[in-house]
Amino acid sequence: MIFAENIEKRVMKMRYRATNEAYDKALDRFLTAVEEHQRKHLASDKPNIWRLIMKSPLTKLAVAASVIVACVIGVSLWRGTQSGIALADVLARVEQAKAFRCKGSVTWTGQAGPGKSYQLETRSTFLTSQEHGMKMRGEKVDPNGRLTLMGEAYMYPQKKTVILIGHAEKKYTRREVSDAELQRMQKELSRYSDPGAFLKEILACKHASLGRSMVDGIEVEGFGTTDPNCGGAATGFKDPQVDVKVWIDVRTRLPVRYEGLITGLNAMGNQTSFHFVVHDFQWDVPLAAAEFEPPAVPDGYLVVVENRLPGPVNEETATQALRQCVELLGKYPGSLSVGLPSGLQLELDKSDSPAAMRLKEELKALTEQERVNRLMDVGTPMRYLVEFYTGFIDDRKDPAYYGTTVTPQDAGKVLLRWKVSDNEYRVIFGDLHAETVSLEKLAELEKALPK
Repeated sequence: MIFAENIEKRVMKMRYRATNEAYDKALDRFLTAVEEHQRKHLASDKPNIWRLIMKSPLTKLAVAASVIVACVIGVSLWRGTQSGIALADVLARVEQAKAFRCKGSVTWTGQAGPGKSYQLETRSTFLTSQEHGMKMRGEKVDPNGRLTLMGEAYMYPQKKTVILIGHAEKKYTRREVSDAELQRMQKELSRYSDPGAFLKEILACKHASLGRSMVDGIEVEGFGTTDPNCGGAATGFKDPQVDVKVWIDVRTRLPVRYEGLITGLNAMGNQTSFHFVVHDFQWDVPLAAAEFEPPAVPDGYLVVVENRLPGPVNEETATQALRQCVELLGKYPGSLSVGLPSGLQLELDKSDSPAAMRLKEELKALTEQERVNRLMDVGTPMRYLVEFYTGFIDDRKDPAYYGTTVTPQDAGKVLLRWKVSDNEYRVIFGDLHAETVSLEKLAELEKALPK
């Protein structure tokens, strides 16, 4: 608390440097306050004998000392509601760490429909190095507690390259990413693997100390917040309830464990909860470059190479991507995953446009790997649309896409929209012209959309 710290500094200076004149002034102000209190609450106009006694030189020093003690006690009381650990200092220590290991788990529970509940749990290990990058290994937990390797991820920020290995689908993807894509991926992964990013989220929200306790045999101090703006995982929840906590080693001033529980309604209106835990930190451990080398492509795995988009991701390139979707599919795609091979294949299966029919005939003559390469080539221009929309989700710009019901002939209907200010939205309409509209106008436009 800045006010308390200022008082403490002044008291410490007073202890050594205050003069008799300073004591007199301080004492006089103190006694005047007492008299004012008496006038208001005791209704006394009698001469203040106590002032005469307290003005004695023999008692000045004792009174001044008492005032100082009272101030120090006051500072201690004020600080008693504060933490002995400053999270900003913890963040500085975390950012100085050159490498660390940790483990994490994520559990989704909720309702997939009436009477249909589900629970999905994954566990991960993370290696992070300022020099070499990041490595993640993820496993799925089945109902019997058995672990199955799901995938691996390797991120090389300096090379702007990401390698994803999906063992369930037997796919090996190598992506060259732009600065914006890299930042989004780092932000997404940081929610579960980067304690520095997690601390920044807490610091940006109203939070409180949870006091001292023991975690994994370590004395810690906890901090928590229920601010719905904390925890990026709350993105996509309607009216989320957030409970986020972090525990700091009181000796090293480094995180020992953090976790978050987010509950609310998902996009389908079903109750959902999301719980993540990150723990078992090992700080400044030696990590060799070899630990970050990805394995060779396993036999039988499809290889997907996503080269960096050659141009900027913006409204113009996203609109062009929508136009190309119409040229290929004869309509707007139902899903914005159309820029990826699997998403494009699904859209082709639902289209009977001349261009789509020709492409499907071409794909029949290709091997599985060749089909993936061809779909990647055709879908690359459409990735602008995917990246454009994903950026709005990450930035919490409240985007919405209505390609399942809006057609190129629907000139006045909202196809895609996103927030540009508290009271304005940008809208791309069915005929691909764009306007900035007020919140009230957007509500009117969306009310007219087909159900």
